[in-house]
Amino acid sequence: MMAIHVQLFVTMGRMSRAPPGPPFPTPPSLYCPRLLLYSPPSHPWRQIPTYPGDPSCDKNSRFCADGSSTDGFRAQSLQQDDGQQVRSTRARVTRGRGPGLDGTRLAKLCIGQREVTVQKGPLFRAQGYPVSISCKVTGHQGPSEQHFQWSIYLPSAPTQEVQIVSTKDADFSYAVYGQRVRNGKIYVERIQGNSVLLHISELQMKDAGEYECHTPNTDAKYYGSYSAKTNLTVIPDTLSATMSSQTLRKEEGEPLELTCEASKATAQHTHLSVTWYLMQDGGRSQATKIISLSKDFMLTPGPSYAERFAAGQVRLSKLGATTFRLSIESLQPSDQGQLFCEAMEWIQDPDETWTFITKKQTDQTTLRIQPTVRDFQVNITTDSSFAEGTPLELVCLVMGSGPNPQLQGIWFFNGIEIARVDAGGVLGLKNDYKERASHGQLQVSKSGPKAFSLKIFSVGPEDEGAYRCAVAEVARTRMGFWQELQRKQSPDSHVHLRTPAARSVVMSTKNKQQAVWEGEALTLLCKVGGPESPLSVNWWHIPQGRTQPEFVAGMGQDGIVQLGASDGRPGYHGNTRLEKVDWATFQLEITSTTLTDSGTYECRVSERTRNKARDLSWTQKTSVTVKSLEFSLQVSLMSRQPQVKLGSTFDLFCVVGADYSDLKLPLTVTWQFQPAGAQDFYQLIRITHDGTIEWGDFLSQFQKKTKVSQTSFRPQLLIHDATEEEMGMYRCKVEVYDRNSWHTNGPVRASVISHPLKIAITLPESKLEVNSSSQVQEISINSNTAIECSILSRSTGNFPLAITWYFSPISTSASWLRILEMDQTNVVKYGDEFDTPQRKPKFHTKKVSQDLFQLHILNVEDSDQGKYHCAVEEWLLSTNGMWLKLGGKKSGLTELKLKPTGSQVHVSKVYQTENVTEHREVAIRCSLESLGGSASLYSVMWYRENSGNKLLVHLQHDGLLEYGEEGLRGHLHCYRTSPTEFVLQLRHVAMEDAGLYWCRVTEWQLHGHPSKWVNHASDESQRMVLTVLPSEPSFPSRICSSVPLLYFLFIYPFVLLFLLLLSLLCLYRKARELSALRFSARKENSFWMDLKEAGGGTIHGRKKRRTRKTEP
Repeated sequence: MMAIHVQLFVTMGRMSRAPPGPPFPTPPSLYCPRLLLYSPPSHPWRQIPTYPGDPSCDKNSRFCADGSSTDGFRAQSLQQDDGQQVRSTRARVTRGRGPGLDGTRLAKLCIGQREVTVQKGPLFRAQGYPVSISCKVTGHQGPSEQHFQWSIYLPSAPTQEVQIVSTKDADFSYAVYGQRVRNGKIYVERIQGNSVLLHISELQMKDAGEYECHTPNTDAKYYGSYSAKTNLTVIPDTLSATMSSQTLRKEEGEPLELTCEASKATAQHTHLSVTWYLMQDGGRSQATKIISLSKDFMLTPGPSYAERFAAGQVRLSKLGATTFRLSIESLQPSDQGQLFCEAMEWIQDPDETWTFITKKQTDQTTLRIQPTVRDFQVNITTDSSFAEGTPLELVCLVMGSGPNPQLQGIWFFNGIEIARVDAGGVLGLKNDYKERASHGQLQVSKSGPKAFSLKIFSVGPEDEGAYRCAVAEVARTRMGFWQELQRKQSPDSHVHLRTPAARSVVMSTKNKQQAVWEGEALTLLCKVGGPESPLSVNWWHIPQGRTQPEFVAGMGQDGIVQLGASDGRPGYHGNTRLEKVDWATFQLEITSTTLTDSGTYECRVSERTRNKARDLSWTQKTSVTVKSLEFSLQVSLMSRQPQVKLGSTFDLFCVVGADYSDLKLPLTVTWQFQPAGAQDFYQLIRITHDGTIEWGDFLSQFQKKTKVSQTSFRPQLLIHDATEEEMGMYRCKVEVYDRNSWHTNGPVRASVISHPLKIAITLPESKLEVNSSSQVQEISINSNTAIECSILSRSTGNFPLAITWYFSPISTSASWLRILEMDQTNVVKYGDEFDTPQRKPKFHTKKVSQDLFQLHILNVEDSDQGKYHCAVEEWLLSTNGMWLKLGGKKSGLTELKLKPTGSQVHVSKVYQTENVTEHREVAIRCSLESLGGSASLYSVMWYRENSGNKLLVHLQHDGLLEYGEEGLRGHLHCYRTSPTEFVLQLRHVAMEDAGLYWCRVTEWQLHGHPSKWVNHASDESQRMVLTVLPSEPSFPSRICSSVPLLYFLFIYPFVLLFLLLLSLLCLYRKARELSALRFSARKENSFWMDLKEAGGGTIHGRKKRRTRKTEP
């Protein structure tokens, strides 16, 4: 033997399928060893699997392409003693003993294999949008430009390839994709010779599946991968972008805010990007990007808006989850055009690149910008005449000017400057005006961007004169000073003081009504006529039935309010308000009136002047009535259906009637219920005026089936799925509160209870309708059939159905037999005639749907011929667990016939009459007119008509005898006297056996595989009359007819037996006595013989004489 030691060292890479052990380095190319290496016994060997991709070896044999053989060799790797793998750059073969290899042979290595890669999946793209899938091949031989073929495996047929498009074959596409390929909607774009992109311009839902990219082989040998697959899922387009279309007209420098709603409902994790665009020149030019929020939540301005974005004048804000707001702080003429918002939805592919899948644009908003006019005008607005002590306010308005002008205002009085407000808002006062401002008598301010205000709180004679304002537009220099650009002055405004004059006072209520409802607000107005002047007011109240007035409230000229005493009434001060509407109108409001607020109210107005020693005053009175809420409150309970169907819904209306129903006062409604048979009413539910719901504790079942609505003055109670427990008396209680009770816990103003209303619960009317049309089914013998029971309509609600199937044989006199019943709980019960081992498996019912039931009959025989129908009943389960029947309907008849089989049975129809004497035997015969085939067997069933058709006995085709009742076994006997004649024998005929008898003969034949006996045909005989005659009275019958004699004959034998035994006993005793006497006589004779022998002749002589005397 030759021992060969080979060492293989590989430095260029690892094999494509690495053996167990430490991995090799991973270079771009793959190599495989082709030599079989063998190690010395001292080193363990490990096998490396061979590789069919080696182009230098035939994968079906063990011969290399250069002709060298690999028989007896196996690729193995050498391990050192410590288990570490040995790596080298060459293979060394050592000769040993035995035949084998000579010398050293270098290992041959495989060249690089082909590899096809496709874009990593799964990919998610939206319906209606394009998709591009990349595919690339490397490690190939042949031309640099490779061909690509694209196919799809649909989810409905994952193993079936559907060809889409090819760069090599124009007829590659299947018909389902051919039209789209020819129209250019599906095409392949070549990026390089070994790289392409598959483009689908508009995705459809049916495009979802597994895509395969295949490259035809251009290599000398097949080695590597030639196709790759990726999954594409088509999802619905859920992106929405909306903005109302409008036209806005703005001035230059004004701010602008637009909002855009963008949302998505994609199940996958996606991001949104939102971009605002400006379209100018009527859409003929390209849209200009204003600002965008990227998918990475980064704000990026457009090139033309970058400077304004950096200055904070252009912003994009996200408000909530779906609202995006564009804000431009100061509009410019270049902003004019059509603005719209574009939303894009992005998804991250498995290669971690983001791809947009949907894009939507909103409607456009047209923006018109009016350029600013720089010139402006100044004017003063005020009244010319004022009363002494009243406030004076002068407003200097600037009209025109540019956007956001820098203005300063200067006030002049009689040509002298008294105040100045610069562009920065710094105030400067002159002379004594500074002191007046410190005491709160004067205020100078900039009330708006283009308005300046001068306010004197109490005008005096020193304030009469000419007022003028000057406005200067300024700009701040680089040194920080204000530089005046232009100045404009207003015309003079003259202020004069009016002298006090006589005044008129008018007093009224706010709603022009002298009566208010209890709890409502009472508002009294006191209006003073004449020139404006500081005034004070006092309100007085004279209650009904009293003459002494009560002070209610007062207000001085300084506006301080003083309220009167509360008289112990809670919340009095909180309910009374005194306000000054304007300089001449005073308003007294009592927010929540009571009945005690009725009476006469007096308003006293006073005016104080500087030149008079005392105040001037004027008075006016009016009467007010507060009406009681409970006086006109009425409640009635109504229902549209006092008679309620069980399981239906009924409602109750608590109609509240009052003269103040238009006030919509808060109500608390309590629904009360008195169950049938109870004495008291219980709280069902209480809905307070603040919306709180309070359930009663007595009837918990109402909470799951009750709905209430609290409408103004018409509350409603709705009860679903009415049961017996809801039957009884109902009533409602209404409590009225005032308006303030919405916010405060005020007292009940009025309360009333309605009359009771009785609700009766009745069973609902059944709406059940069953198909009543008749039909005929003709089927082959021993086949299966189904008879349908169709429900046309049924009552609304959950009412289970009970289905009962009936059968009537062909015999015209036969009654309806119950086959089976499926009750409302789906429990199936069979009728007595069908609850047998022979007939029960043939029939079963099936519920196909809610409205369709079927009776299935298996292996139909001749005895199954007849008429069938179903009876349907609707049932209702009451709350107490009892089932209530709502109604029932019967279907039409379905007649079941057998197709002719060629076999016919004809029973003799001869009319027969049999007379038999009572207690005798009789035979009733049934004859066939002809006999069927030799393969036929016959069975006969004997019937008797007695309150229905009664089966007496059945002689089956296999000879078994089956009795209708077990008690008939000793009275009846059925047998066959010939092939065509059957006999029914009645033993010990009784009078009740009289009646009509007939037979039914059935022919049986083997049928099917495996064979079974099936009845093919049957026929009935005519009714045969059996008359039973009474028998002649015989001795036994006479005996049996006499009860005393019967008792005598029954008891007499026992008496005779007793007497016989007694006589025998007496004779036995007599015999024993006689026997005893004989024994005594023998002893006596024997005694006398002994004396004779012993005593001599005297005695003997005497005895003879005595003997002679005794002889006759």
